[in-house]
Amino acid sequence: MNDTDRQLLALLRDNARESVTDLAKKLRVSRATVQNRIGKLEEDGVIAGYTVRLKPDAEEHRIRAWMGIAVEGNCAPKVIQALRGDPGVHTLHTTNGRWDIVAELRADNLELFDRVLGRIRSIEGITNTETSILLSTHKI
Repeated sequence: MNDTDRQLLALLRDNARESVTDLAKKLRVSRATVQNRIGKLEEDGVIAGYTVRLKPDAEEHRIRAWMGIAVEGNCAPKVIQALRGDPGVHTLHTTNGRWDIVAELRADNLELFDRVLGRIRSIEGITNTETSILLSTHKI
């Protein structure tokens, strides 16, 4: 992967629906070059897919939180598998700090949020958790 590929990926991260013509203009290369590079990045598995990114206030889930999760021994794969199946878990990240896993949780109300917390805390292999409700989000 070269600098043009990295610039192309950055542009696609910002707007994956941007036209090949506009991408080519921004990169100062031909349309064919952009199409070929996108095809190669997809073929190589660098681009695994495309998705929709919603504004935080556009989503129905009114309560969002970060949960730090400590895991016993080598139980992380088993815990991650269990967390993946929970509808209240939106994203998962493994980390190298105090917490083995950081999860973004979402729920429509406090009662449902409490249920999500209860389900997660009952997963075998989890030794400790700490949860912080997200009050507001600020773009940098």
